[in-house]
Amino acid sequence: MLSRLRSYFESSGALEVNTPAVSETTVTDVNIESLGVSLVPGGDANHFLQTSPEYAMKRLLCSGYPDIFQICNVYRSGEVGRRHQYEFTMIEWYRLHDSLDEIIADTVRMIAAALDESGLAESVEVLDYNEAFRSITGLDAMSATIDELADAAAADASLRSAIGNDRNAWLDLLMSETVVPTFDAEKLTVIRHYPADQAALARLSPERPEVADRFEVFHRGLELANGYVELTDADEQEARFRRDLEKRSANDQFLPSPDQQLLAAMRHGLPPCSGVAAGLDRLLMLATESDDIRDVMSFPQGRTNG
Repeated sequence: MLSRLRSYFESSGALEVNTPAVSETTVTDVNIESLGVSLVPGGDANHFLQTSPEYAMKRLLCSGYPDIFQICNVYRSGEVGRRHQYEFTMIEWYRLHDSLDEIIADTVRMIAAALDESGLAESVEVLDYNEAFRSITGLDAMSATIDELADAAAADASLRSAIGNDRNAWLDLLMSETVVPTFDAEKLTVIRHYPADQAALARLSPERPEVADRFEVFHRGLELANGYVELTDADEQEARFRRDLEKRSANDQFLPSPDQQLLAAMRHGLPPCSGVAAGLDRLLMLATESDDIRDVMSFPQGRTNG
């Protein structure tokens, strides 16, 4: 699979790069927790293992690199089980000037190449987030109230208390537990145009600013890839970092310092581009028809190995 992936990207003109696994800063994303490390014996854990090579790769693009890709190990705290591991392998790539439709098509071709199943690229269902959400839950994802979302999730008092008024958490719960299981198991399903407040590092759609030019790809219940037409406005990126930190503070989460080197690079000029991150281990799960990520890893966390 590694060989097929490298062949796919190299044949499309992308340059393979290698960025540091350790950084002085880390992501502010509310849904991701980083692993801290100390670079000196007995010192404070004031550096971080990369949760994604995204920031460093964008800095390369700002300095003039062409289309680029990377296959590397990444690390996330608190994620271990049937579909998650603290350490896993990510494929991340960036295409200059690709539109949302173009980067979606590129991602579908990549998945088909990785799995050596060309037919997958010919049988794809593309749905807008709200279209898929409404068709299954009967609710408008943009306007439904917290109570309506909680009722749709058949949430008991304990779950309602745990999630509270976190609207995006309710949307994520319904999407993963109610909507995604209905997707055709024989096709790749692409969900695009996520609500604007789930934009992450994607730009808002120029035609529909209430949604983001973000997409995810699913197959047989697995999320395989997450992609964006990238936000290039450094001021807006800085404002999103601040909003993330406000949410993290309200949740009593660790408060990382925003990556000033990324912001400086973006102010120098991030060219129009699209980027995607995909999990190699989940692609291996599909290739081996496994429902446990630990089956495709030689040294998994979370269970005793013989």
